[in-house]
Amino acid sequence: MNNVMSNKKIIAIYVLPALLLILALIYVPILLTGYYGLMKWDGIGKMDFIGLANYTSLIKDPKFWGSAYHSFLLALFSAISLIGYLLVSIILAGKIRGADLFRKIYLIPMLLASVAIAQLWLKIYHPTNGILNNLLTSMGVENTPEWLADPKIALYAIFIPIIWQYAGFYILIYYAALKNIPESLIEAAKIDGASAWQIAVKIKLPLIMNVIKITIVLAVVGSLKYFDLIYVMTDGGPNGSSEVMASYMYHQAFRGFDFGYGSAIGFFLLIICLVVTWVITKLTASKEDVNY
Repeated sequence: MNNVMSNKKIIAIYVLPALLLILALIYVPILLTGYYGLMKWDGIGKMDFIGLANYTSLIKDPKFWGSAYHSFLLALFSAISLIGYLLVSIILAGKIRGADLFRKIYLIPMLLASVAIAQLWLKIYHPTNGILNNLLTSMGVENTPEWLADPKIALYAIFIPIIWQYAGFYILIYYAALKNIPESLIEAAKIDGASAWQIAVKIKLPLIMNVIKITIVLAVVGSLKYFDLIYVMTDGGPNGSSEVMASYMYHQAFRGFDFGYGSAIGFFLLIICLVVTWVITKLTASKEDVNY
């Protein structure tokens, strides 16, 4: 076995298929997207090289920056929601009665397709027959909101199902990290007289800080490139009030038939995600890692 693992040719043979898949499915499309962003192209006919004209138009496009603002707002809400997920995970990991049942319930949204979740929340937000407005009416509210038709609240109404959709994913990650903490550390803290709050803040959080950093990156970057639920529920409307960068890219490329401009938006979105990831990594970097 040692002879096999020390043979570079055999290692290369094992690695090559995965490397080719990564190149074909990730890096080649990225390079092609950057290349198409330099062209004026309708997706079918001849491509005309126009240099950085698409990127110049992108920087001057107020609709793009409006969609970018919405994406960053979603990223902010997603990052804040991690606090709630973490609190739920700490409670579930604390040996409460019914923890297994609650953990399975929180995982249900992960098992549903985004289209199914969108259809579910469209029924909930329905202005006349929706559960939410019927509940508000029973409570005495006369002018119930049109959740997805009002430009002032449509974007925030969509944030709720998005956050709900990924709750189980992050709760499961935090729960697994908390369960990986040696029970002896918790018991020693209890013997020393530490309260449940002190154990959570002084012991549990520092020990899973690396996991928290990873989830922050996942939540923020995932929100910046989010598309599917918004596309199904509002298609970026009304009047662009729920448009995000990914949906704006889709509209420009597949509805406006400007694949060059759409590719420029996609490549610029990639750069934004890389920069945001680097910034978050630097802001959350610590000189010492807590090990156990």
